[in-house]
Amino acid sequence: MQISTRIKTMTAIGIGGAIGAMGRYGISFIFTAKGFPFATLCANLLGCFLLSLLLNHKQIKERLSPALFTALTTGLIGSFTTFSTFAVETIELWSNNVLLAIMYVLLSIIGGLLFCYMGYQFSIHTRKKAEV
Repeated sequence: MQISTRIKTMTAIGIGGAIGAMGRYGISFIFTAKGFPFATLCANLLGCFLLSLLLNHKQIKERLSPALFTALTTGLIGSFTTFSTFAVETIELWSNNVLLAIMYVLLSIIGGLLFCYMGYQFSIHTRKKAEV
């Protein structure tokens, strides 16, 4: 891929990401109910639907330039929600290999929690060393 094409794609992803992030922030104004994260739930469900639609709709993929397609999928939807990719990949795995799909879900959840815990522990140890 040429440098100009990479720059064009990265710019498109950045614009899509900005739009997705603003959309994610904006949806919190629509769903202001307290006690349940309706805004996050709606963003994740909508992201799952849109990402699956874009990734699996042959005509859409053929009509959009690679930069625009990447801007929509990686940029906009990726910044609007991070759960959509996880859900789409799990469904794709499930259709090919149920055991692999189950392993992917467990590794994603347990691995995510583990890495979160390791980051938390790292920050505590770094903070303690700074205090000494």
